[in-house]
Amino acid sequence: MKNVKEVNRPKLKTIRRLLRNQPTPWEFKLWECLKERQIGGHKFRRQVSIHNYVVDFCCLELKLIIEVDGSGHLHHNQKKKDQNRTKDLEEWGYSIIRFFNNEIDENLNAVLERISLKCKELGLN
Repeated sequence: MKNVKEVNRPKLKTIRRLLRNQPTPWEFKLWECLKERQIGGHKFRRQVSIHNYVVDFCCLELKLIIEVDGSGHLHHNQKKKDQNRTKDLEEWGYSIIRFFNNEIDENLNAVLERISLKCKELGLN
């Protein structure tokens, strides 16, 4: 397992702030449900940098990352980048859940239930 000591690196502060201030509609919708410890009392942060990556949402306590993907993530080149990113993050001990925008639009309750179940699973370890 790789050792990552760098969360919210100063060199990525500007991009993190930009992403926080300009969320996609789907990120905004999900953030409204994650903020203020609404899922199992766990604190989620948005636009967190882990090493050289900026992830959409992260519960550092559980090492759980939630990514919200648009249609651009269906393209071959982006899929490969996402696979490499996921591999790195998993090697650093993180669990990743990915949702497509349409999942958030069409069944937000199922998205929240999946996140809640993963939090419970990780909280037991």
